[in-house]
Formats: sequence, C-alpha cells, structure tokens
Amino acid sequence: MSAIPPVTPRELPEALAEPVRRVGARWVALISLVNLALWMGYIGPLQVLLPRQIEAAAPASKEAVLAWVTGVGAAVAMVANPLAGAFSDRTTGRFGRRHPWTLAGAVAGAIGLAFLAFQGSVWGVAIGWCITQAGLNALQASLMAGVPDHVPVSQRGAVSGWIGVPQVFGVVAAVLLVTVLFTTVRSGYLAIAVLIPLIALPFVLTTSDPRLPREHRPPFEPREFLRGFWISPRAHPDFAWAWLTRFLMMLGNALALLYLLYFLIDAVGYERRYPGSRAEDGLLVLILIYTAAVVATTVVAGVVSDRLGRRKALVCVSGIVSAMPMALMAFWPEWSVIMVGAGLLGVGYGIYLSVDNALVTEVLPAAAGRAKDLGVINIASSGPQVISPMIAGPIVAGLGGYPVLYLTAAVLSVIGGLLVWRIRLVP
Repeated sequence: MSAIPPVTPRELPEALAEPVRRVGARWVALISLVNLALWMGYIGPLQVLLPRQIEAAAPASKEAVLAWVTGVGAAVAMVANPLAGAFSDRTTGRFGRRHPWTLAGAVAGAIGLAFLAFQGSVWGVAIGWCITQAGLNALQASLMAGVPDHVPVSQRGAVSGWIGVPQVFGVVAAVLLVTVLFTTVRSGYLAIAVLIPLIALPFVLTTSDPRLPREHRPPFEPREFLRGFWISPRAHPDFAWAWLTRFLMMLGNALALLYLLYFLIDAVGYERRYPGSRAEDGLLVLILIYTAAVVATTVVAGVVSDRLGRRKALVCVSGIVSAMPMALMAFWPEWSVIMVGAGLLGVGYGIYLSVDNALVTEVLPAAAGRAKDLGVINIASSGPQVISPMIAGPIVAGLGGYPVLYLTAAVLSVIGGLLVWRIRLVP
C-alpha cells in the first residue's frame, strides 16, 4: 500500500494557508465593532453591575463574594475559550469555521446577561456570570483566530491596534451605558444583552469565512484532543514565553482593577470628598482618561512595530510604563494623582494591546489549530481573573491593604515585560 503524499503549502486550502493579501478597511471596521460588543459584555458587569449587584446581595462581605464570583467565572473562561477554539478549528460547515461560533457565542453571552438581570442571590449571580463567560469566550476565540486567518504578518500590528481601539471604547461605552443611560442593574444588563448579537450580525453575514474541507479537518481523538490544550515548552519555547509574559502582565492588570470601585470608595474617599457624587462618576472619569491615552497610542504602536519589526522592545516598554501608575496608586491615593495614573496606564496598555497581540500570532505552533492555540493563550488572560482574587482578597483584608496590592501589581507588570526577551523567533 503506497504512502499518502505529504501536503505541500500550495495544496493547503484557503482556511489553512498563510494569508498574503492585505485586509481592507471594511473587514477591519466590522471585526472591530464585534470586539466593541465583546468588551461591553465583559466590562459593564465587571466594573459596575456585578459590584453593585453583589453589594446589594452580600453587603457585609462584598469584597470576598465579588472575588469568588469573578474567580469562578474566570475558571469557566479558561475552559470555554480554548474549547470553543478547538471546535471551531474542526468546523467544516458551509458557513465557515469561525462565523458560526461568533454568532453562537454572542447569543449565549446575551442569554447569560439577560439571566443576570433578574438575579438577587449570590448563587444566581454566579450562575449567570458563568453562562455569560462561556458565551463571550466562545465569541472571543473566533474573533482572535480571524487575525491569523485573514491578516498577513506585515499588517498584524496595525490591524491589532485598530481592533484594540474598540476594546477600550467598549470599556467607555459599557460604563456610560450602565451609569448614564441605563442606571439600574437590570436595565444595564438587558441593554448590553440586546446590543451584543445585533453588533455581531453584520460581520457574520457580510464577510467571508473560508470553509475547511472535511479531508483537512484534524481528527478527533479525545485523549489527543485534551492533550492539545497543553503546549509543550520544550517543543514550542517561544509560545511558552509569550504565554508567561501575557499571564504576568494580565495578572498585574487584574490585581490593579479588581477592587477599583471599592478603592475609590474606601481608600480615596471619593464620595466623601465630593458630596453628591457617586464613586461610579469618578470611575467614569478615570476610564475616559484611560481611553484617550489608549486610543492615542495603540494604533501608532502597532504601525511602528510593523515598520520596525521590534515587537519585543515595545512589549517591554509597555510593562514598565504600566507599572508606574500602579506604584502611584500604592503611595499616593489622591484623586489628582490617580487621574494622572489613568493616563499612564492607558499609554502602557495601548502599546501592549496592539504589539503583543501581533507578537502572539507569530509564535502559534500550527495553522490547523490557530483558534485552539489562541484559546490557550487566552488562558493567560482569563487565568489571572481566577488567581487575582486569591491574592488580592487576603492582601486587602490584612496583609498590607491597597498599597501592597498595587505594588504587587507593579512588580508583576515589570517582570512580564522583561520576560518577553526570552522569545527568540520574533524580533
């Protein structure tokens, strides 16, 4: 029996081939809008709705309960993201590999948010947030895979920057939506639940998603399938270092943001200093400053990294810049200082957002498993949401309080930025 001839690069189907044609502005705009919806679904609950909902359900232990609920939700995200990515890598229907999962994730996330709107108990909130996380992470897995599926390497920094801008606008839009336009917890959840699938539909219905031929679908063997969620550091060291860099950077970010609303109330004393104002008002001001800084830097940083081919240096700079506002929050919890810190954090994150996303797409092990491998990378983003409450809760409760919390976040960001130099194949 003759051996099956190997598949040459020219014989690869479009779904698996390395893209060579630059994507147009319309494709970038539509995927960016879906990213906007995705981050509205994440940030609206995390920054405002969940803290207020939990404060009403468990006022005496709000910090611990918020940490528990967000941690359980992040644990679901750690499984849902790579799992949905792996299934999308194997999807062979006529609608493509990614679009079915984009739409299904948007709908599932909307169902979870609608469920949350009617919950008054801690357990109900936890269940609703887990449903939401499962849906939104399926959506995110398909969106992230769209970049290496369609965008050539020479354009990925710029495209990642444009996709990152709506991520930050999603933060602003979500907070405006739930603090200004829809001021109750219930109406805030329902508004975001309606918007997510509506914004996702144009991208799903009007952009191409190459079909994967059945003969090129990776075989499904349960043991090998589960083993695929562990990427060997020996076999793929650059992928492992990219994963660790993101994990540490995102852990520092998670520690800094987890108790931000409570920090404004309890440490800064925002509502005491400005009678008649709510802590949410101060949070909105910080987010607007942060957003302006991110928008001013993210696309520029992506374009610069494409032209210079120096992604690692920019990731390192972003870690150092991000650590500076965390140190400011630790030593000077003054409103004016924190506003300056919000701008610095926006600059650091704006650089990181575009450049690191482009860097990660260059160290993926194989084209056939792009979404699954990006899902494994996303564990480095969602994993810190699980771990950060375990670190932050005890620190705030009695191991130094907010100063130690923010210094810890700063150190992690610096270390994460420095470890990017261990990656060898990316300049």
